[in-house]
Amino acid sequence: MTKHQTKSKKRTILKATAWVIGILIILVVIALVGVNLYLANSKPLIKGEVVVSILEDDVQVIRDDSGVPHINAKSDADLYRAQGYVQAQDRLFQMDLARRQAGGMLAEVIGEAAVETDKYFRTFSLRHAAELSWEDYDAQSRQILEWYAEGVNAFIDEVKGTSKLSYEFKLLGYVPERWTPIDSLSIGKYMAYDLGGNWNQQAFRSWALQNYTKQQAAELFIEYPDNAKSIIEANLKLETDVATLVTPNYLPSEFNGSNNWVLSGDLTQSGKPLLADDPHLGLSTPSVWYQMHLQSPEQNVSGVIFAGIPGIILGHNEEIAWGVTNVNPDVQDLYIEIPNPEDPYQFKYDGQWEDATVRKEPIKVKGGNTIEFEVVETRHGPIISDIMTKDTIVKEKFAMQWTALQSTQELKAILGFNKAKNWEEFDLALKDFKAPAQNFVFASVDGTIVYKANGLVPIRKQGTGALPVPGDSSDYGWDSYIPFDELPIVINPQEGYIATANNQIIGEEYPYHLSNLWAQPYRYERIAELIETADNKLSVEDMKMIQMDKKNLHAQEFLPSLLQTIRLRDSEGKYEKTIALLEEWNYFDDQDQAAPLVYHFLIENMEKALFEDAMPEDIYKLMPGKSQITDQMLRDAYAGHQGIWIEEEGGLELFVFKAFEDTVEKLEDQYGSNVAKWLWGNYNQLTFKHSLSSASNILAYYLNPKQVPVGGSSVTVQAAAERGDGNVNHGASWRFVADLNDLSSALHIVGPGQSGHVKSKWYKNQVTNWVSGSYSKTKIKGEIDTEHELLLKAN
Repeated sequence: MTKHQTKSKKRTILKATAWVIGILIILVVIALVGVNLYLANSKPLIKGEVVVSILEDDVQVIRDDSGVPHINAKSDADLYRAQGYVQAQDRLFQMDLARRQAGGMLAEVIGEAAVETDKYFRTFSLRHAAELSWEDYDAQSRQILEWYAEGVNAFIDEVKGTSKLSYEFKLLGYVPERWTPIDSLSIGKYMAYDLGGNWNQQAFRSWALQNYTKQQAAELFIEYPDNAKSIIEANLKLETDVATLVTPNYLPSEFNGSNNWVLSGDLTQSGKPLLADDPHLGLSTPSVWYQMHLQSPEQNVSGVIFAGIPGIILGHNEEIAWGVTNVNPDVQDLYIEIPNPEDPYQFKYDGQWEDATVRKEPIKVKGGNTIEFEVVETRHGPIISDIMTKDTIVKEKFAMQWTALQSTQELKAILGFNKAKNWEEFDLALKDFKAPAQNFVFASVDGTIVYKANGLVPIRKQGTGALPVPGDSSDYGWDSYIPFDELPIVINPQEGYIATANNQIIGEEYPYHLSNLWAQPYRYERIAELIETADNKLSVEDMKMIQMDKKNLHAQEFLPSLLQTIRLRDSEGKYEKTIALLEEWNYFDDQDQAAPLVYHFLIENMEKALFEDAMPEDIYKLMPGKSQITDQMLRDAYAGHQGIWIEEEGGLELFVFKAFEDTVEKLEDQYGSNVAKWLWGNYNQLTFKHSLSSASNILAYYLNPKQVPVGGSSVTVQAAAERGDGNVNHGASWRFVADLNDLSSALHIVGPGQSGHVKSKWYKNQVTNWVSGSYSKTKIKGEIDTEHELLLKAN
């Protein structure tokens, strides 16, 4: 073959290759355009007119520049119908998954992979508790739940069988069932589950008693229950290994909490109260919160609600504002139940065999057979150990008693909040908010500021909820609940402010037990410090600044002592640059600083060194309060009272220095030897994951907002918690600031955005706002500037 022929052949091959590549590019472009058109086709209608036949009169829905719907109706009936319709427009898939998770019905649409999750939540009986609660609701609340369900179903009927049904349903290949009031109440019970659990604490402590010496176990308790000898003995006599009965797979985040505070007019520039709230929950796409403004002749209220529930749970109206943090009291107890060897549905109680209640809960499985499943309940509650037993024959089982499994009417309280005009009316509504227990802060235009803890908190016959108790004796159990009027309360304090951040809210003088485990105190202490040391009276801008504060008081307490130890051991100056970096640190967890990265890795390494290899993996994950326990061990050791856990690590100096060496080694492996480039933001990455994104990398690319560097940590007021992998997936799910001098509007951030539809401009528009602290003003009075007005037309 001649050179000319060779060149000609190469040109032919290149041309053919170019054609193939070109065709592939065209096909990819066509596919992308097709996917985008397919996704865009199910975007909700947000302007124009649509007939919603269930309405009695036309309803106006204006979405503002942040995508917040402002619903204006001529009656409450149409207001709640429209609320259901609009929520379903933006969040129907999220709502459907939420009711399915709470009710243990995910396997119907996901398949075999969700069966164990369904068994868990069927056993935890959230939907059953919702059904019990429905029976005791007043007629008005029932009616509102039905109106809301009518609105959701109007939207489902409108899009079912059309291209307007949201793409997630098409991906999973199913059509949503009709909405019911029980669905809304089940989601409410799930939030009680997410915010009100302590059974894992009891299970862990029981295991610790069985597997460690008394001294070792005592150091793992925040407060060792010496006054409950019979309970300790019952746990020591257990023949069943607790490690075979527990799973950490579905535990709510240990970081679930919040910040809130309220200032009296004496401390503010306007002379009227200021209120701030930022609940800390899992960060996801879409947000757990849905922000709305609801207006009718009977109410004008704005704030957030969980998608799937009517009303506004947190926010303000024209007269008052309110917010919450989690009290996290001990409201779950485990009972050691003795089953009858001859009858698995009988359990011993006061020397007699007592029949349990058995509830049939068949689980439908997509693409498979229905699984027969049952929930067994003793007089104390459901047997939860059966779903966790790992092919082990056990002598004892564990039942769980929990306040949220009772009939409770939180929605009635929410509806009362929305229309309350003063503290007396708000307090009256609070009596119905029983699970989860929350720290409410309140302010009104008349200048009143209040803190009140609410909820059902049990008074026990014996013990404090630190350990499982015998289930076979009437000597144990709950006598009653702390009376509503004796729950902690502060009205118009002399200090001029009230703040909570899941910290200990009571002193030794309080006559009732609330909790065996409080959050670390640093967020509360920083909030109080910023309020008390302010040079001038405080403004709305100051409230925003406090919410975005990143000072790490944990480091301010511990780092000087840790550095002294590290310098002492680093006699050759090997770590001089790293030590100098920490010594020069201003204690702010800023994303562009290196010191926070070193410090947080060091603390995590110390925690893991103490506990991770000392117990089975599941027990380590189950262990409550690792940070609080580690803190106390360090405090004691530096005060000259070294405990056995640190002693077994070679003593304080060796323990600290080895953790520091491991920290530097890990950081060098990950980021190189130049310590100046070890930036906190390179590791600490804000993450809003969509529930479907774990199914494939393609879905993750489309559905997850891009990760961005972020400052803050689990101990700063600007909460940004990660679980050892750098993915910040827990923090301020909503930020809120209200000025009682002008309640015609308030300030909000809901990350990543309002809409659950990936093609909406409000899907992820608040991610950068979340990082920078850029708040949106939401009006409840006056004209709203927007081009997005939808008229819901009655027939």
